[in-house]
Amino acid sequence: MSDITALVLDAGLFVLLPWGLWRLLGRTIPIVVLPILLGIILAVMHAPVQRLGIPSVYGDNLGWLAVLVLAFTAGLEMWQSPDAHVSAHTIPPPPLGRLLGGAGVALGGPFVVGSLLVFCFFLPLHGWQPPHVGPVVGAMAIGLCIAVSALPVLIGIVRELDPTQRSIGQLALKLAVVDDAALWVGLVLLQFAARGPAALHGWTGLEAVAVALLALLAFAGNWATRNMPNPPAIIIWLAVPVYLAAGSWASMQLGLHELIGAYFAGALMPPRWVARLPVEQVGTFSLIWLAPMFFGHSGLHINGDALTWPSVVASLMLVVISVLAKMASVYAFPPAPGLSRRQALSVGALLQCKGLMEIVAATILHAQGMLSDFAFASLMVLAVISTALTGPLFRLFAPRTGAGGQLR
Repeated sequence: MSDITALVLDAGLFVLLPWGLWRLLGRTIPIVVLPILLGIILAVMHAPVQRLGIPSVYGDNLGWLAVLVLAFTAGLEMWQSPDAHVSAHTIPPPPLGRLLGGAGVALGGPFVVGSLLVFCFFLPLHGWQPPHVGPVVGAMAIGLCIAVSALPVLIGIVRELDPTQRSIGQLALKLAVVDDAALWVGLVLLQFAARGPAALHGWTGLEAVAVALLALLAFAGNWATRNMPNPPAIIIWLAVPVYLAAGSWASMQLGLHELIGAYFAGALMPPRWVARLPVEQVGTFSLIWLAPMFFGHSGLHINGDALTWPSVVASLMLVVISVLAKMASVYAFPPAPGLSRRQALSVGALLQCKGLMEIVAATILHAQGMLSDFAFASLMVLAVISTALTGPLFRLFAPRTGAGGQLR
């Protein structure tokens, strides 16, 4: 079978079919959830899609590129004023210290609560003991997965929000970027705790080059803002792939996810340049017509044999812990001053989304013997359930405007 034929079948399965279901369901479920669910169902059924060339080589590459573009466009919108959709729900940009503090509490609260509950109640159960590390590191590994927020999936969900609610989504994305950066640092620290100094054996001098490249992007963006506010359109379009590629490569070299670098690269571009780009149209196209192949393939790669009924029950308990701990943490220390109760809870509802970041983290930890097969399967189900709950939870807690335009 040719690569082109496999790509067509791949797109039909993970793009057209989820799109049809999304429209049939009245767009009540985020479109990014549907291909993940479809991929997991196919994995559990051991469907022989490999005979059709699925996942296809071109589909893998296009899907990954689309998710990078989604992260980049989210970064492009990060510092843009939502003046076209100003409403009572609009959140002013918070001070950096408050934002970082809110991100720390939003990640640290669920991590501490989750790790303690797992250590006391889950690890004593049969099949939950990690094979290659002690119970403390094993509990922290699961706690880290409970605390994480899904940057790539959350980008897609925020893209689907009503424009009047977009500033809430952008605040959640800023927190998710910080938390996901902390996630990768946490993975390194857990590696170090499990393996000692040998965990850092692969570091090279390229890390210094990556830091210098990010500093150069920041300097270039600042210089262009002051000295070249209105360049020819061709200059702006040529700068886009340069920023995207440089940011993604630099974050990868630093041991972080490429999506984090793509997000920051978008945020570093000159704002007046960004205003001349069709950011909304590009992001929407990538979300609906290309990125679902990435999400579907990720679900397809899950080990279906590990998904048993006990793992589903355990996952439901982890969902309760994850949702309550995340939303309570954001509510206790809002990441921006002056947030209403509903705004804080709606930010927490978005951040409890686990998506693929948890799947990636759990896969790494499982491969290194920090998670048992039972715990790994339960975390996979947690990722899907929490992602599917994100839209309904957000609509439940999203602020409403009463008479006179007042928030309630």
